[in-house]
Amino acid sequence: MQMHGGLGSLETKFARFDAELALKDGAEISGYASLFGAADQGGDAVQKGAYGASLARLAKAGGGVKMLWQHDPTQPIGVWDEVREDAKGLFVKGRLLLDVARAREAHVLVQAGAIDGLSIGYRTVRSEKAAKGGRLLHEIELWEVSLVTFPMLPEARVQADVPDAEADLARTLAETFREARTLLA
Repeated sequence: MQMHGGLGSLETKFARFDAELALKDGAEISGYASLFGAADQGGDAVQKGAYGASLARLAKAGGGVKMLWQHDPTQPIGVWDEVREDAKGLFVKGRLLLDVARAREAHVLVQAGAIDGLSIGYRTVRSEKAAKGGRLLHEIELWEVSLVTFPMLPEARVQADVPDAEADLARTLAETFREARTLLA
């Protein structure tokens, strides 16, 4: 395993929205910014638990993950009210702040389907080389989740809100079917 210390450079990972984008009360969005085990277009795959320490540090310090437009630190467009790991990946839920001009533009673009991506900005803390190239990311210091035009991880999607029990059952069934396909292959 490789340890990365110091302040390192900002890295980004992208995830696509899909047609089921959840917008509530005209400004709320939710979905997955990252999926565990899914290799992105650069070959990197975030592992389960990679965000845990970072999210705990942020919570202890009273801070939060920033919501930016296209990774631009001068363009915050909202707030993430919920950022958590679950069995699937990094789930985010937040609000576009419509008093901010860029957030109003983002809202219109998301509703029209012109913007369909989420992307994480982070620093790698601990990783190892993956067998097929890229890296297995074991620990990440999460800085921000942005709305973006071009996602790097197409499998991660924003979805319409589903009650938690129903969503958990759907994820469990999907995981079971994936495992069955692997066994049969």
